[in-house]
Amino acid sequence: MHVGIATGFANHSQIDDSQFLREEFVQLELAAELGFQSLWMTEHHFSEYSLSPNPLIYLSYLAGRTRARLGTQVLVAPWHDPVRLAEEIALLDHVSRGRAILGFGRGLSRMEYEGLRVDQGEARQRFDDSVSMILRAFETGVLEGGEIYKQPRRELRPRPLRSLKGRAFCAAGSPPSMVAAARLGLGRLFLGQPMLVPGQVSADSPIGRITADDAGDAWLKAWKEAHPDEPPVAPFVSYFVFVDESGERARELALTYMSRTFAAGIKNYEMTSEHHGTIKGYETYSSIRMTPEQAERAVQNAHKNAIAGTPQEVLEQFEQVKRVRQPQGMMPHLYTGGMPHEECVRSIRLFAAECLEEMQSWDGAPSTIDPQ
Repeated sequence: MHVGIATGFANHSQIDDSQFLREEFVQLELAAELGFQSLWMTEHHFSEYSLSPNPLIYLSYLAGRTRARLGTQVLVAPWHDPVRLAEEIALLDHVSRGRAILGFGRGLSRMEYEGLRVDQGEARQRFDDSVSMILRAFETGVLEGGEIYKQPRRELRPRPLRSLKGRAFCAAGSPPSMVAAARLGLGRLFLGQPMLVPGQVSADSPIGRITADDAGDAWLKAWKEAHPDEPPVAPFVSYFVFVDESGERARELALTYMSRTFAAGIKNYEMTSEHHGTIKGYETYSSIRMTPEQAERAVQNAHKNAIAGTPQEVLEQFEQVKRVRQPQGMMPHLYTGGMPHEECVRSIRLFAAECLEEMQSWDGAPSTIDPQ
């Protein structure tokens, strides 16, 4: 089993940005030194929710500092010119000698779309245009096409190091988005974030998200229809994880920091706003619109979406994830919600010492991210 580490670059404690970024890179480089096989990060703009406006720049820096694989969870394709995005991905691949793993997504935040001057109502078409163009360019070396972009035929230089097939994924929450991803040949990137319908998390389950998966079912059906002769690409899976020698303390950490994380998510995605779910292409998101009262309860219950406990308890919960999701890799998200730097380092070291080798010894689904 491939095991990496994920970060949201979330400055929820609102410390000085320069200090925050220095500490983030110390944590990520430490994780690589301790044997985590990949480093994953998000893309967001304009707020402390995530200080990661260009993950490809961060990953290019880490390419020279570590030997880890370099993943995005996710690049929000509609926010980028597809030519510049393809060029930046190609450059990352060259400077890292092919270590890039690409997760793509559509994004959800109205504030970010407006700040980037992109019409959110065009997000689905922009995503399909951009990602399909990029995937073809990494096969042919040529950029062209698109109903919105109408890209003239041009060479991608430097030429692609290798195809993105098998190492390009999509994170999405709605069945229509996953159908589109499967048709494009994108694997599934399952980000176990607490962005659920209020009340969907059961207090009886330590990992409340492992329930019905309509989006995943839609993805699999569409994959089999679009690629009948190709086995489905196994997913990568991420969860927020809180680990401590004391299970009680680990669960206290989850209670504290998951509530902060989810409260920040409600704000960033305007989940209590009447507009939520009304934008073209985002209609299915109306089902997760919350009243203020529901949002407050969801914040209080957000810790139920985390994996938390002693190292042994964490391993047992990841075994449950493995059985249900059948991934080729996992990337625990070991710090969030404004957790102090010293606590982040302690968490990374403990997970590496007590959980990492055991998880890497597990049989995972066939890997598709390495050169074929």
